[in-house]
Amino acid sequence: MLQRIERPTLSRTVYETLLRAIVAGDLAPGARVRDTALAEELGVSRTPVREALRRLEDEGLVETRPNVESRVAPVRAERAAQAFPVVAALHALAARLGVPALTAADDAALAAHDTARTTALRRGEVVAAIEADDAFHGVLLAAAGNDELVRALARLMPQIRRLDVLHFSALAEGHSHDEHARILAACRRRDAAEAARLVEASFLALGDQVSAILAAADA
Repeated sequence: MLQRIERPTLSRTVYETLLRAIVAGDLAPGARVRDTALAEELGVSRTPVREALRRLEDEGLVETRPNVESRVAPVRAERAAQAFPVVAALHALAARLGVPALTAADDAALAAHDTARTTALRRGEVVAAIEADDAFHGVLLAAAGNDELVRALARLMPQIRRLDVLHFSALAEGHSHDEHARILAACRRRDAAEAARLVEASFLALGDQVSAILAAADA
């Protein structure tokens, strides 16, 4: 017999569904989002949809004008410029805390995720590349064992990944496999300081790329 779906689980599922749609670009920047239409499409009541939209608004992915409309937040260069240094610092901290706690199994997982990322990049598979990169850094984040870091990055990373998807082709051209290979080597040596430095530099470089792309688009 199937278990009854509890309301918190339903709300989380709706949130995760809408989040994936925004990050993947299925709900494009500026697209209008109506709770009634979304509820009908998802086969749920309006309440979990409204809760999900409020959470997405708190995370900067949805903008609402009270009693008027809600839309997927547009991509703004200044927001990206603010988000990337914070994300870079948080992932660097995850590396600094996590690398000393890595195991042989973690080493193997990091290598597997790095290979999957490189393969996906070469094939132009956007979602697979992003998921592999998230999984790579997720190993370090899990090893760090810090719930506050997990929560902070969960709030910020969707903004970063949405930019990755929207500008994947341009970003992939500037990708260097050596960058991740150096991070992996530092992790295997258990050189936490070097791994943290390389991780931070990687996200800052990505931020510079995105900022340049957005500035060119605005011009």
